[in-house]
Amino acid sequence: MPHENPLKDMTEQELTGLAGTIIAPPRDMEATREIVSTPQDFDSRTKWGACIHPVRNQMQCGSCWAFGATEALSDRFCINGEDVILSPQYLVSCDHTDMGCGGGWLPHAWAFMTNPGVVADSADPYTSGGGVSGTCSAVSAKKYQCQEGSVAHLGTPSAIKSEIFTNGPVETAFTVYADFYNYHSGIYHHVTGGVVGGHAVKIIGYGVTAGQDYWLIANSWGASWGMQGFFKIRQGDCGINDAVYFCNP
Repeated sequence: MPHENPLKDMTEQELTGLAGTIIAPPRDMEATREIVSTPQDFDSRTKWGACIHPVRNQMQCGSCWAFGATEALSDRFCINGEDVILSPQYLVSCDHTDMGCGGGWLPHAWAFMTNPGVVADSADPYTSGGGVSGTCSAVSAKKYQCQEGSVAHLGTPSAIKSEIFTNGPVETAFTVYADFYNYHSGIYHHVTGGVVGGHAVKIIGYGVTAGQDYWLIANSWGASWGMQGFFKIRQGDCGINDAVYFCNP
């Protein structure tokens, strides 16, 4: 049965709107984590099961920066004993250092999740799928936060693998080229098409196939895109290694 791309009927403007991350050089907060020995292939779903929450859909809002951040932190809270799905809507509407559906910066999102923090999805469900950032609400709900001073970024494959294997998924950003929208399986690497924008996603694992090192990633374009919402990308391609962020819940 041929694979049908769920994005095939979108306009160029709508496709560009899916890539809502502004990629900037990481700030001076590179982690000095101990790098542990890791297996050649790793999938967080195998180690932590349902704590790696299902793929979501940002729809027609450039909110990938908020999805990748809240999804990685949600998984880490669950791994640490508190199963909660955090609200990307709260970041889209309330994090005024970013631009809602107009895009955002990863370090800003992680700083916001440190102070003031982010509420549960049940307190502020996603309503920006149509492209409107909305107004900030649910400010009195319980906040889930990064530990103060724990937000950091990683820049080498061995450090990224070690962090995911030990503590859970991380968020990263990469440059989207036109051919990425047509992905449906295998290990993606850029071949054709120009730059569309920046995109943020959640890395949940890694592996090697036929000598190619790849990251295993949860996208936020729904479960009908790619491999049931997931994709593999060659390590280092499109700047995927350069802006990895995480924190301790």
